[in-house]
Amino acid sequence: MKPELMLFWIAVGLYGVSTFSYIFGVISKQDKLFTIGLLSALSGFFPHVTVIAMRWSATGISPFISISESITLGVFMTILVFLVFQFSTKRFRPLGLLVMPVAFVLMGWAGTLMKEVAATLAPALQSGWIWVHIVGASAGFASVLIAAGLGLLYLMKEKNSGGIYDRLPDLASIDMYSYRFVSGGFILYGLMIVSGCFWSNQVKGSYWGWDPVEVWSLVSWLTYGIYLHLRVTFGWRGRRLAWYALIALITMIVSYWGIPFSVETFHSGFRIEH
Repeated sequence: MKPELMLFWIAVGLYGVSTFSYIFGVISKQDKLFTIGLLSALSGFFPHVTVIAMRWSATGISPFISISESITLGVFMTILVFLVFQFSTKRFRPLGLLVMPVAFVLMGWAGTLMKEVAATLAPALQSGWIWVHIVGASAGFASVLIAAGLGLLYLMKEKNSGGIYDRLPDLASIDMYSYRFVSGGFILYGLMIVSGCFWSNQVKGSYWGWDPVEVWSLVSWLTYGIYLHLRVTFGWRGRRLAWYALIALITMIVSYWGIPFSVETFHSGFRIEH
């Protein structure tokens, strides 16, 4: 096995350890398992970064051309934001209960799609806007995934008390943090759409083509816009928005990877043939 693939599966394995540590930590209500989960995520992050760097240096091409590379980069951004948030606040220890399983499953899927030779970017698609587009998409996904994770913590704390739940911030604080991450994700995803429009204009001569990925991206963005509207205008708080953040995450995942993987579109350069 090539060193690159070996490092990739080491990262997947460590994310798996982190996943089950968080799950069993909640079941057993043991803080030590949350520590193991966090340290496993941190340990897996290093080979994850190395894989991206190796793939990039081997081709000189940005490592997000194929679906597997796009997923790998999206999970990288998610783990990065997750780790920064965890080490900066230290008040949301069970947060990995949702974040790490999603990261683990997506990375495992990326591994099944990965090819030994990195994909290449067609000259017609090369543009400075691609960086804004991809960074906005991956950072936006990271933000809304963490918001959904906070929504799950809100629902858990609302129904439970004692032990790990008493050490979580109060419900209003969890709700506020989730709102902030949704706001950040909404802005970043909007940046992705706008930069994609400029990129499309450079490549195809039109800003919008009703490509299925474009449509689903717009739907996802509007989904989170509705979240903000419900909160700011109608005063929604707490349980309803926690459930909303969890359900809206499904729309984001489908638009980000499901549609490019299953439908032949302008974005087909970013999908693995299957």
